[in-house]
Amino acid sequence: MRTSKSQQPLRILLVEDDQGIVENISDYFEARGHVLDFALNGIAGLHLALTESYDVMILDIMLPGMDGLTLCRELRTTATNAIPILMLTARDTLSDKVQGFESGTDDYLVKPFALEELELRCYALIRRNANAKKTVFQVADLEVDTATRKVRRSGKQIELNRACFSILEMLIKACPHVVLRNDMEYALWKDMPPGSDALRSHMYMLRKKIDKPFSFALIHTVHGVGYKLEVPDEIQV
Repeated sequence: MRTSKSQQPLRILLVEDDQGIVENISDYFEARGHVLDFALNGIAGLHLALTESYDVMILDIMLPGMDGLTLCRELRTTATNAIPILMLTARDTLSDKVQGFESGTDDYLVKPFALEELELRCYALIRRNANAKKTVFQVADLEVDTATRKVRRSGKQIELNRACFSILEMLIKACPHVVLRNDMEYALWKDMPPGSDALRSHMYMLRKKIDKPFSFALIHTVHGVGYKLEVPDEIQV
């Protein structure tokens, strides 16, 4: 199975010393058309990251030679290009995640993991990196300015609270792809969501502002997965 036409193959640096995990990731990703380079220790991984060009790095924390946290800090200090980094590790406590993000990682995925989710997260990092300097996003008649936090649809200005704006910002930056429910909850509340219905309540309020007053809906639920912005096929944009 190959990547879809809308998703270009990636060049990935995988820094991981578990041979079984390396083989599983390489088999899946190479079958999807991606190109991978490998490093089995932190020193080799840092050298490749500094001397080669990659779309994304998948990085273990527990590595021989140089651990992943040190590698990440060294790379953020030394590299001229900010390669997106996804830490892939069995260390799953909140303090572990805090250390990971403080060292400079962009995302954090705990083992065991689904290969499909790993690929989705890699693409999400690429989009986030590409959109880092972009502030105005538009989907159909919806326009969001992330710098001024202004939202308009069909020329009408819409006022949103902090949580609803954050959700809309995630959706429009990812469009037309899905934003995972877990990613939304983590972005809003880290590891302490206020309740199982909290996100659902915010989505209801967001839809009431963004979709209900207008002739067609842009916010769609992908059941069991998350949410996305999508223009209906019958609407001409």
